[in-house]
Amino acid sequence: MSTELETASGMGSRELVHFVTQQTRFALVTNILQHPEQLPSMYELEQLNPSVSEATVYKHVQKLIDAGIVKEVALEDDQRQQGYPWKFYGLTADGREFLEAHNLLAAEDTLQRMYETISDKPEKMVKYEQAPRP
Repeated sequence: MSTELETASGMGSRELVHFVTQQTRFALVTNILQHPEQLPSMYELEQLNPSVSEATVYKHVQKLIDAGIVKEVALEDDQRQQGYPWKFYGLTADGREFLEAHNLLAAEDTLQRMYETISDKPEKMVKYEQAPRP
């Protein structure tokens, strides 16, 4: 049985699991899951992956979007505030369903608790966490 996600990505289930669990992409999926709103900004994703270049973070987020796992969500023009991000990244409904079906969300609550314990976040990241989200 083929899911919409597998059809859209052009990959079979096994290939898609391998694609998502590639180290950087899986770290980004984990970052989304552990974020308080499950909608981090690109800056937050970059800060959570200091050993990876900003360009690499961006490239892998785009690959996850292309595969249908992640979506970009933007604030409406009238909701945007100067000095705050307005684009955020979260799991698609199909992406969440796929991850659940392959037991890749088992640690979701633990991930969120771990995120809450990060104490050395840059001031800008704390500010961005509090930004309005769609």
